Amino acid sequence: MKFDNHDTRIKYYELLLERDLEQIPSYDLPDGFRFVFYEKGDRDAWIAIEMSAREFTDYEQGLNAWRKYYADHEQELPKRMIFIENADGEKIATATAFYDVINGDASGDGWLHWVAVSRECQGKGLSKPLISYTMETLRNLGYTHMKVPTQTTTWLACKLYLDFGFYPQSQNAVESRDGWRIIKALTNHRSLGEFDCAAMDEITID
Repeated sequence: MKFDNHDTRIKYYELLLERDLEQIPSYDLPDGFRFVFYEKGDRDAWIAIEMSAREFTDYEQGLNAWRKYYADHEQELPKRMIFIENADGEKIATATAFYDVINGDASGDGWLHWVAVSRECQGKGLSKPLISYTMETLRNLGYTHMKVPTQTTTWLACKLYLDFGFYPQSQNAVESRDGWRIIKALTNHRSLGEFDCAAMDEITID
């Protein structure tokens, strides 16, 4: 079975990865694109990108997520929320150099938040530069360690984080072990040697 990069046929498990902010891989943006930071009024651009990447099914769902994560922190976004713009000035990708605002993480770690590339711009070499730039932003903000939340349904994103040197957070590796077994089965990533591969009937929803 061939899976999409955002595939709801895959059983859902929340995953959490982490790594130190040392030796960050560097990737340049392709010609015709540039990084910009959040400016007042960019909320709907953020929602549109996340909708295009299938993180939200409609605008209202995106608006609720914005209220949950960012509405009370908008004054910080000009130095934390990153967009990629194309040559026409259209925002087509985003990520945020943030921290945990809902789960009670008291570690002081930075969090890589809401990474998304518009569907029509996926495959153009934007994800790696975006992640690298956001990691550099976290380090410039003073963080030395970081986490990134994801899920089994976006398994290719998880593979990308593993390629960046992230590894399963220890508690999550226990609590979502079956989720990591799914990722092992779908990616056979070298960093997941402690996990056995899930069988196909453990991967897909009945």
